[in-house]
Amino acid sequence: MTAPTTASDRTVTLREVGPAGRGTRPDEVVIAVSPAFAGHFTKTIVDVPHAEVLRQVLAGIEEQGVTARVIRVFDTADLAAIAHGGAKLSGSGIAVGILSRGTTMIHQRDLPRLSNLELFPQSPLLDPPVFRMIGANAAQYAKGESPQPVPTRNDQMARPRWQAKAALLHLKEFECIQAGRPAVEVEPVFGRVGSRPLG
Repeated sequence: MTAPTTASDRTVTLREVGPAGRGTRPDEVVIAVSPAFAGHFTKTIVDVPHAEVLRQVLAGIEEQGVTARVIRVFDTADLAAIAHGGAKLSGSGIAVGILSRGTTMIHQRDLPRLSNLELFPQSPLLDPPVFRMIGANAAQYAKGESPQPVPTRNDQMARPRWQAKAALLHLKEFECIQAGRPAVEVEPVFGRVGSRPLG
């Protein structure tokens, strides 16, 4: 009998499918991840596995009856650029952008790049239930609804406590940038630690 898989056991490999084109489905949300997400890095700043981040965002989207497509952005590690670029490729015009450390944004194609629908800047405070709610809200925006913003905790000490690690992760993320390389569509392949990927 095998032990049940826990969140910390989960792994994900992002298998490249091809160039990230403009979606045609009006019920589609794009999840746009940064250059080092589920590659150079496998966990957020507070050790939430990237597999769990993706699983929860996808579940939140799917529970709203909306489809999701995942792309990897290579040419920037700027969250606003990643999320807005994903929104431009989304059939609904809605995208969720995620950095390796966990910072997340919901963006809309018609908004200026430096605007957004919802921003989650304090990555140390983002846990799996929050990522699920982010997915659900993105899906509701895609359906033309106006959901209540995802409630997030606020910790004034989070910034000074995590600032040094965040800066280091940010620098490492930037080292993974491949200037001029266009975004690709990827298929998340989930597995567990110590086993081959599933699917």
